[in-house]
Amino acid sequence: MSIIAVDERSLHVEESGDPSGRPYLFLHGWPESWRTWKPVMDAAPPEARVIALDLPGVGESTGGTDGSKAALASVVHALVEHLSLTDLTLIGHDAGGMVAYAYLRRYDAGRVVIMNTVIPGVDPWKDVLRNPYIWHFGLHAVPGLPEKLVRGRQAEYFDYFYNVLSADPSRITPESRAAHAAAYESDKALTAGFDLYRAFSQDAKDNAALTEPTTTPVLYLRGDGEGGDITTYADGFRRAGIENLTTEVLKDAGHFSQEEQPAQVWSRIQAFAERTGERFGDAPT
Repeated sequence: MSIIAVDERSLHVEESGDPSGRPYLFLHGWPESWRTWKPVMDAAPPEARVIALDLPGVGESTGGTDGSKAALASVVHALVEHLSLTDLTLIGHDAGGMVAYAYLRRYDAGRVVIMNTVIPGVDPWKDVLRNPYIWHFGLHAVPGLPEKLVRGRQAEYFDYFYNVLSADPSRITPESRAAHAAAYESDKALTAGFDLYRAFSQDAKDNAALTEPTTTPVLYLRGDGEGGDITTYADGFRRAGIENLTTEVLKDAGHFSQEEQPAQVWSRIQAFAERTGERFGDAPT
C-alpha cells in the first residue's frame, strides 16, 4: 500500500508483481473500492505489474471531483505519469469503465478494457436510463437524499446490489463486502460515490462532444448474467468512433465479474494485452 500525492489529491494505491513488468491499472466502480480487484490481481502472474486505487474521495483516497469522469480521468492520467506507466492496459468496471472511456478519449493508453457498464451519451445510454430496473440512477442523482437514506446502513444497502446483480452472490465474500462498506463509511465518501451519478448528464454531454475516431484497442467485457445485448453496446461504441473494438462475454458472471470470475477476467485481459501490444520489454520496431 502507498499514498501518492497527485493533482492536489492523495490517492491510495495498491500494487503487486514485477515493477518492471507490463502495467495494468484497475479502476473500480460503485459501490466498490480498490479491494474489488484483489482477486484479479491475485490471479495475475508475478511478472505482471498490477495496480489498483481507490478513486478520489473513496476509501483512503482524498479529494473529490464532483463525479465528473473527465476530471477523474485527469487524476488517473496524473497518476499514470507519476508512476511512469508505458504500454498501459487501463481497466475500468462500472463507473470506473466510464472513467476509462473518458481517459481513452483524452490521453494515450496502450489499450483500454471496459467492463459491465454503459457509457453516458453512448448508445444504448438512453435505453438504459428508461429501464425501470435501473431505478438507482435517479435516486443517487438527487442532491443529499441518498446520503441521508444510506448513512449508517452502507453494508445493508450495498448488499442489495451484490445479491441482485451477481450470478452467485456468495462469490462476493464477506471480507470484500466489509471492505467496500468501510470505504464509504464517511459522509465525504458517500457523497463521492453518489457524485458519480450526479455527473451523468454532464458526462453524456462531454462524451457526445468527442467525435474524433480513435484506433486505440478497446475490449468490452460483459457478464452473461448482466442482461442486455452485447451487440447493442458494440454498435454504440463503433458509432461513437471506437474503431478497434473487441467484445467478449464472461461466462457464469453477473455485474461484479471481477469478483465472481477473477481468473476468467484476468485471462481475457492478459490475452487482449498480449494480442494488441508489443512483446513487453522489446523496443518498438
